[in-house]
Amino acid sequence: MSIEVTTLHKSYGTNAAVKGISFRAKPGRVLGFLGPNGAGKSTTLKILSGSIPPTSGHASVYGFDVYQDSLTARQHIGYLPEHNPLYLDMYVHEMLAFAAGIHRITRARERIAEVISLTGLESQQYKKINELSKGYRQRVGLAQTILHDPKVLILDEPTSGLDPNQLQDIRSLIKQLGIQKTVLLSTHIMQEVEAVCDDVIIIHQGHIVADFPLEELAVRYPDLDLESLFMRLTTPSSPII
Repeated sequence: MSIEVTTLHKSYGTNAAVKGISFRAKPGRVLGFLGPNGAGKSTTLKILSGSIPPTSGHASVYGFDVYQDSLTARQHIGYLPEHNPLYLDMYVHEMLAFAAGIHRITRARERIAEVISLTGLESQQYKKINELSKGYRQRVGLAQTILHDPKVLILDEPTSGLDPNQLQDIRSLIKQLGIQKTVLLSTHIMQEVEAVCDDVIIIHQGHIVADFPLEELAVRYPDLDLESLFMRLTTPSSPII
């Protein structure tokens, strides 16, 4: 498995954000990680990316523990956090060159040109990032995330705030990337999952309450669409099924 999580816990003081979750993600598939605000999505993604340590349990990427073997694991990971961290005073091309230096990418010029083309940034590459729309800033974030050609992409709300045209372009790019990589996509937008995901996990109050291939939705829950299932599983007054 490309991602394997086993009885993962994370607490902040007395507040338990993630409560013993376990799941796997397969290569060549896009896994939608769904949940309401505060469910534990971003905390889980931060642990998987090596940004924060777990309180207990294990998480690995291609067999490397993301905490104990953090440097090796990170070589396989491209992480785009919810709040896209960009140097706004840099030019697009300049920032990608800076990132390529950090990753010690050989033939950096060719790789930068490749990701600029892949993310549709040709017309924007010599602009300062602070001059770009939110949609193009997201493209820069994705370009930086895939620059070192990682096997695993961890994307936290990558299409939040985009207009319909930008939304379609980014969704298409994520779907394309998911053909050869493992993509873990955190979102609360049902249409996002239906458009790009192969598998679905729903997390609520730190617990995983559903985990299944999207194609099995109609078989497992014949009377519910994805949005109805999500509401059923994450509304306090509704029973978990």
